[in-house]
Amino acid sequence: MRCSRFALIVAGLFAGCSGSSAAPTRATGPVDLGPPQGPPVNAVLTHAPQVPPPTGRTAPAKVVVQLEVREIVMPIAEGVSYTFWTFGGQVPGKFIRIRQGDTVEFHLQNHPSSKMPHNIDLHAVTGPGGGAASSFTAPGHESQFTFKAGNPGLYVYHCATAPVGMHVANGMYGLILVEPPEGLPPVDREYYVMQGDFYTVGKYREKGLQPFDMQKAIEENATYVVFNGSEGALVGDKALQAKVGEKVRLYVGNGGPNLVSSFHVIGEIFDKVWTEGGQRVQEQVQTTIVPAGGSSIVEFTVDVPGTYILVDHSIFRAFNKGAVGMLKVTGPENKLVYSGKEVDSVYLSDKATQSEAVSRAAAAAAKGTLTKDDQIAAGKSLFQGTCSACHQPEGQGLPRLFPPLAKSDFLMADKTRAIGIVLNGLTGPVKVNGEEFSSVMPPQSHLADDDIANILTFVRNSFGNGGEAVSTAEVTAVRTSTKRPPGAGH
Repeated sequence: MRCSRFALIVAGLFAGCSGSSAAPTRATGPVDLGPPQGPPVNAVLTHAPQVPPPTGRTAPAKVVVQLEVREIVMPIAEGVSYTFWTFGGQVPGKFIRIRQGDTVEFHLQNHPSSKMPHNIDLHAVTGPGGGAASSFTAPGHESQFTFKAGNPGLYVYHCATAPVGMHVANGMYGLILVEPPEGLPPVDREYYVMQGDFYTVGKYREKGLQPFDMQKAIEENATYVVFNGSEGALVGDKALQAKVGEKVRLYVGNGGPNLVSSFHVIGEIFDKVWTEGGQRVQEQVQTTIVPAGGSSIVEFTVDVPGTYILVDHSIFRAFNKGAVGMLKVTGPENKLVYSGKEVDSVYLSDKATQSEAVSRAAAAAAKGTLTKDDQIAAGKSLFQGTCSACHQPEGQGLPRLFPPLAKSDFLMADKTRAIGIVLNGLTGPVKVNGEEFSSVMPPQSHLADDDIANILTFVRNSFGNGGEAVSTAEVTAVRTSTKRPPGAGH
């Protein structure tokens, strides 16, 4: 049996050399393409969503990579900040682009202001710890190691200093692309998108500086799931851009530390997917799995203008934890391909836009200078994304279904009751302005107390209503006094 198997292998090899039409077998394992040629090259690194240009080289080179670790407080959502640990000052870390066969001289610096030691594990490295064993770096110090990039593909890198999960959960990850010798096919646009899950002591969108919650991370109970380090990183003015007819390539990574991504672009079908960042190509894909610590390359051509929404299709993560981005496409319409209205806030909720008013209100509340006008401005933005689908943009409601908020005697009669309805929902008939309505308002207890206070302050002072502000403390009091079944969320 052993001899016959060997004979089959030999026959296969000779068949490949004799003009057989069988597809060539790609070499597996690291490949040595020879020594570096020419002078050393300083790698071009970019912050997400930008991608460095193709190497354009036809031979291996010595490539020098300089990457600095910084621990920085930055926004994770409107009015919410977090202490991120970063490779290069942002989350995700800088994109690294090299060529198969390159010899990489890697320099890792840890900024003197850091409070923790850090290192780096590059999944593109063949060697102990992917470089982690050679790159343990104390604050104010630098480490150096060298590796040869023998395998093409798109790879994750991350910190691997104990406790590893905590370092990754704080944003210490990025992507390194090892181009095949022939390079990748040219496209019109390339972008860098990386998902991560974050675990904070406060609930989703609870304002202020939020600490890391180790127990939530162990239980895999993510507070936020976001692209490129924050809820608004790819929304509004920060959306990705393209033009009709252009071919777009996304380098998609998932830092984790825990959750597998179901990456999807609403309104597009991926022409090609390099599954898990490797060399095999799948075609005509709707949603692709990107494992924690893994990647994928997706490619598609945009045929009609509009806003295309990037999501993790584990859909509550998109609309209730932040995993939403945008690709805005401009150019001529093509009615043969698609005819319809643009994506609007009714579909996207408050993910449709970024709101500086929410951040301003949160900052004013922290300083003790919050005014009713601040609350109204923030509440207006939140109302448009949260409440307007049913109650309508001008508070007019829908006949016999959703009661009007405009000039509403029911709303204005009892402030505490109004807070309770938003928090706990309402089922059954109610009479508003002499007319009976019978429908269901689902509870909005997932909203932060200050957001509810701001929404109600806006509504109670708009659409012909006039009343006092609703305070965060008043919402908190109603929430605290609400009896809930054991184990129910807040």
